[in-house]
Amino acid sequence: MAALAWLLIPVAAVVVASLWGSWAGRRRTTTPDAAGVAGYERFRAAMERSNEEVLTSARAGTRPDAEQPARTGD
Repeated sequence: MAALAWLLIPVAAVVVASLWGSWAGRRRTTTPDAAGVAGYERFRAAMERSNEEVLTSARAGTRPDAEQPARTGD
């Protein structure tokens, strides 16, 4: 009977692993392809705008996220 219990443990592990593998590998289609592509295009456009702001400020010698030092009247 003990040998049967030792055989049951790997068999149960195989069953659990196969169930998890089929669940993890399922196709998730909650977002339609067109909506996903449109969202990605909006993301790329936002990143390009952000990059252009950084490049423009770098050419001007300033950083957009840095605080400007207070100027004194000297």
